[in-house]
Amino acid sequence: MKPKRFVVGLTGGIGTGKSSALKAFESLGASTVCLDQIAREQAKPGRPGYKAIVKNFGRCILAEDGTINRALLGRVIFSDKRAKLGLERATHPLILKEMKELIGRLKGLVVVDVPLLFEKKLQKNFDATILIACKPEKQLKRIINRDGLGLEEARLRVKAQWPMARKRTLADVTINNDKDLEHLKKTVGEYHAGLELLHRGMPNGNAD
Repeated sequence: MKPKRFVVGLTGGIGTGKSSALKAFESLGASTVCLDQIAREQAKPGRPGYKAIVKNFGRCILAEDGTINRALLGRVIFSDKRAKLGLERATHPLILKEMKELIGRLKGLVVVDVPLLFEKKLQKNFDATILIACKPEKQLKRIINRDGLGLEEARLRVKAQWPMARKRTLADVTINNDKDLEHLKKTVGEYHAGLELLHRGMPNGNAD
């Protein structure tokens, strides 16, 4: 009997295009979950993640309206490794718990955007893993254009993450996203078809 769901962990680095890949999978009919979106929801006032962040960093991390100052938080965690680890310890258990609850409600092909998939050894939660990668110069250009950062700050953010070469050795599949969006969509379409075949052909999987 076909399992209820086939769950794919999608990851990459900042600026490699994993959010665009997730949208492409969604447009093809896959159910999707985004851990960054869960994190944003958790960081809203009154949510457990918000309380954990304020407890960890103090009220100085808040904007005037009482919300988390995301720009300030980003600068802090990308320039201070201990602060980054502190944020992860405070919020990741909450985010992962919500992720598992969301996946449990879904059926068919499910693609989950997991920024720290390999760093946190989360592979066991997925039937397959996909890495979205690109050349370093392309990655920096995208970060600068998207986030309005200077070159040095963009390099700092890339340096704060695992090297892409290390992630390549752990991923089941690597999609190189060095070309335009249409090429990425075409490539995702090919893998989407293959993953659907795997889902139909597997006797079991994440079927609980």
